[in-house]
Amino acid sequence: MKKAILYLLVFGLYTGSLAKAQNLPSFADLVEDLQPSVVNISTRHLPSDMENNDDNLGVVSPNLQIQDYFAPKNPQHLSLGSGFIISEDGYIVTNAHVIDKAQEIMVTLADGQIMSAKVIGMDSKTDLAMIKIETMQPLKTVKLGDSDAIRVGDWIIAIGNPFGLGGSVTAGIVSAKSRDIDAGAYDNFIQTDASINQGSSGGPMFNLNGEVIGINSAIYSTTGGNIGIGFATPINLAKFVIAELQSKGKVERGWLGLKIQAQSLEDGIVISSITPDSPAAESGLEAGDIILALNNELLSNPKEFSRQIAETPISSTVELKIKRNNYEFTKNLTVAAMPEISKVQAKENNQNTNNLSITVENPTLQLKEKYNITTEEFGVIITAVAQGSDAEAKGLKVGDFITHADKKPILSSADIYEAISDAKRENNRPILLLINNNNIPNFASVKL
Repeated sequence: MKKAILYLLVFGLYTGSLAKAQNLPSFADLVEDLQPSVVNISTRHLPSDMENNDDNLGVVSPNLQIQDYFAPKNPQHLSLGSGFIISEDGYIVTNAHVIDKAQEIMVTLADGQIMSAKVIGMDSKTDLAMIKIETMQPLKTVKLGDSDAIRVGDWIIAIGNPFGLGGSVTAGIVSAKSRDIDAGAYDNFIQTDASINQGSSGGPMFNLNGEVIGINSAIYSTTGGNIGIGFATPINLAKFVIAELQSKGKVERGWLGLKIQAQSLEDGIVISSITPDSPAAESGLEAGDIILALNNELLSNPKEFSRQIAETPISSTVELKIKRNNYEFTKNLTVAAMPEISKVQAKENNQNTNNLSITVENPTLQLKEKYNITTEEFGVIITAVAQGSDAEAKGLKVGDFITHADKKPILSSADIYEAISDAKRENNRPILLLINNNNIPNFASVKL
């Protein structure tokens, strides 16, 4: 009797599992339709170009390592990646780090054809690139979907070229949305548990409608292989970049010349500094102002604000609702073209000179973790102190968190420079700094 009961239990568990398995979706028909629009990408680099390659997903072919033993001087290295076709005449999207500094780019189609590709353009800010192959036959293209419509728990399919194994298909779910992994200014990654490995960079992430909703770009791993944490650039973020690269070969972004705090407020975003000779400076905006709304849309996400400004057409006008000292007003700013980073930094560096003999940086998550800073106050972190300086004599050290200068709150490094300028105008008087290390306040009067 007991054996019979045990048998029924085991049989029930087996048939129950079988029934559940039969309810799982099959991706076979979908994959068969999608695979022709996905390509494998191989690039050749000189060894000197490979030394500083930080490609999280690209690999050096294991077979080529054996060949290099017998190769002549200056052998070329082969790295692998993935991409997808967006036009019948051969435009292909991939990651910028897949083709960066490549001497030669070869694309392998799903039917085995191998073609040479040329670079149309790259965008380092989003790690996206576009290449093109010449073909007489119309190519199978992908459909771009809506990444904002996906939900955590939705099924997704990834197709790529992991470890050189072209046409590999994996499935998983959306694990999380809007992940910020400090990869760039516009981080908004989709996280997935679908298996993504080296060589999958630039490959598409599909929803079950067969639409691209992400571009596989990075993995989090302690071993170099997949551990179930992969990241894809949302296609809604990529659409602007793709259109710019295809039409112009580069990305032209809108720019106002203001920096905003990485930490947002419930009722807006804090401006931490203003770049000289920028639209923001010309409009009279100031560090410490709070941006409440952009074109009448309320704001709470700094990176979303940056993205919207970047995608605003050059020379168009935007309306900002500003709060300053509990007084609200609006400003209309004309969007300029984003200048080169080096030119912006030069303007900011020439604005003031740091005579305190310290170097400060705005508090990123990595810096706060590095120096064990837990306070949620605004401020800056000291990252260097000159030997023999008055700052060193007054006990300032690397990792100190400055929250006030001359009793004024510090929202960014620009406020430190402003305090220095004020002190210079007043006969080079000392500056009173408030250091708050994990809620332990300490004042230091530091000479210039």
